[in-house]
Amino acid sequence: MSMNTFGHLFRVTTWGESHGPALGATVDGCPPGVPLDEAMLQVWLDKRRPGQNKNTTQRQEPDQVRILSGVFDGQTTGTTIQLMIENTDQRSKDYGEIAQTFRPGHADITYHQKYGLRDYRGGGRSSARETAARVAAGGVARAALKALAPKLEVIGYMTTMGEMEIDRSAFDWDAIEQNDFWIPQDEATAKSWEAYLTKVRKDKNSVGGAIEVVARNVPAGIGAPIYAKLDTDLAAAMMSINAVKGVEIGEGMAAARLSGTDNADEIFMGPNGPEYSSNHAGGILGGISTGQDVVVRFAVKPTSSILTPRASIRLDGSATEVVTKGRHDPCVGIRAVPVGEAMMACVILDHILLHRGQVGGSVGETRGKIG
Repeated sequence: MSMNTFGHLFRVTTWGESHGPALGATVDGCPPGVPLDEAMLQVWLDKRRPGQNKNTTQRQEPDQVRILSGVFDGQTTGTTIQLMIENTDQRSKDYGEIAQTFRPGHADITYHQKYGLRDYRGGGRSSARETAARVAAGGVARAALKALAPKLEVIGYMTTMGEMEIDRSAFDWDAIEQNDFWIPQDEATAKSWEAYLTKVRKDKNSVGGAIEVVARNVPAGIGAPIYAKLDTDLAAAMMSINAVKGVEIGEGMAAARLSGTDNADEIFMGPNGPEYSSNHAGGILGGISTGQDVVVRFAVKPTSSILTPRASIRLDGSATEVVTKGRHDPCVGIRAVPVGEAMMACVILDHILLHRGQVGGSVGETRGKIG
């Protein structure tokens, strides 16, 4: 059975390994007539691309995406879209020493326990390199969303990196793409984050991070009760990203510390429909979007590939110490921002298509009288 596919109507299957000749995505269910070309997808891949600054891995991959099928004369045809990204800077020799050794914190040991073998070259299928294919597929989803819900936008940013945390009172949307960390803060704050990460790297260590992804102008009414909740699929999508260990919707785990009067978002009638006093729900109630911003947050563990020796075992069960060589992110959370955006775009498009299939008409169209 294949466990490499996600989505209901908008379905994405990713394929390929970190050190194989190429990786990519097979996208099915994209509506026909959506304007699409390689340059439109490359914009998003360039956000995730490695080697762009000293704060990420120095592996030099152009991540040039090719569209092999499903597009004709600059428009999607409604048939399967095949996307391919060639690997050009893999250094498999860096991993020769761990061919018979399990790296602590990695999926090496569990892949071996499940399959009886593993691709030790950069982690193979478990490598974060797989996320390039997700970002390419997310670019297809964004193109379709632009046609179906033109005002909708998806924006991600880091909120935490190790000991560093953003100041929400100084939140600046315009600053997010102006620094290496995708933080909504001023230049001075970005420099302090860089100094912190530089020290972490010099200490032969790594740190985790938290990313928040916001979808604005989401139509009300997408998602479905119980097993097809919008937040259920968003949580699963974010949790499937490499190194993610926790996901929150809206207030998330902090809701456990709130009272009912604090947590419930009061509803008022505005000139254009219902309005809310707050957004503790993260734009989703009962698994269905309210029309507010959809807010998802996820935590990424520290990169397990570090130069500090860690105790482990070899394939024969003998004890050893592992120092992971190669080129690795001191905080993989930085490049997880565009990945989270891609997964948000894919899930929202999938639910818009599901809504149209079940309910028909325009998304967000009022079914019962409000006002």
